[in-house]
Amino acid sequence: MNLQAGPLCTRASLAAELRALGLRPGETLLVHSSLSSLGWVCGGAATVVAALLDALGDAGTLAVPTHSGDNSDPAQWSNPPVPEAWWAEIRASMPPFDARTTPTRGMGAVPEAVRTWPGALRSGHPQTSFAAVGPYAATITDGHAPDCGLGERSPLARLEEAGARILLLGAGFGSCTAFHLAEYRIPGRLVDNSFALMTPQGRRWTTVRDTAVSSDDFGELGAAFEKDRPVVRGTVGGAQARLFDLAEAVAYAETWLPGNRPPAATA
Repeated sequence: MNLQAGPLCTRASLAAELRALGLRPGETLLVHSSLSSLGWVCGGAATVVAALLDALGDAGTLAVPTHSGDNSDPAQWSNPPVPEAWWAEIRASMPPFDARTTPTRGMGAVPEAVRTWPGALRSGHPQTSFAAVGPYAATITDGHAPDCGLGERSPLARLEEAGARILLLGAGFGSCTAFHLAEYRIPGRLVDNSFALMTPQGRRWTTVRDTAVSSDDFGELGAAFEKDRPVVRGTVGGAQARLFDLAEAVAYAETWLPGNRPPAATA
């Protein structure tokens, strides 16, 4: 950590700035975050989580993506790839997803802190789980189907039903997972997803058919969305923050994506 990087952020200062941005006690909030963008945070990721919970209050619910995409078919790995001679052994040996212990991958320090927070619940998808803390956590995380990573049987749809808002805290629209829910509502390509999971019969390497998703154009989509729809913008610590309605973002994406992406054939 660069000790000269600022500003200095504390639990109290972050909570105050989150309230000033517009966070409301009792609301349900999906957060995408970059810890390093905030500045020098006294206490690190745990301080950010505590400040978010302070702003939401006891009646509020905090949700984050806790994805673990490394539980996947090694034949599709590219960053880095592994030798083809290893693939069969990796498929046979990959630890099955465990909501209690499987770490996040590529999500950042704040989601990992939420995952291990006292009372946190986590959905059961081996690749695209979400964790939540608060009164609505069970409703958000229950029933996450293995063949519906980010669609109607995922926490994203439950967050939409709950009237959740999205906070991008130092993160761009490229991180906005809610846009994926719109992809499920537009006829598109299907793909095979493979992972290790626990079943009543024990560990299994399983392949399911699911909707193909891509965030490659989410930056462009987000720029159009905030130009046309209400997005609260401000600063929290040293980070640019955006706050907006999840359902409104999904509805906008359902209209924007078909007109701005080439048609995809259903496999």
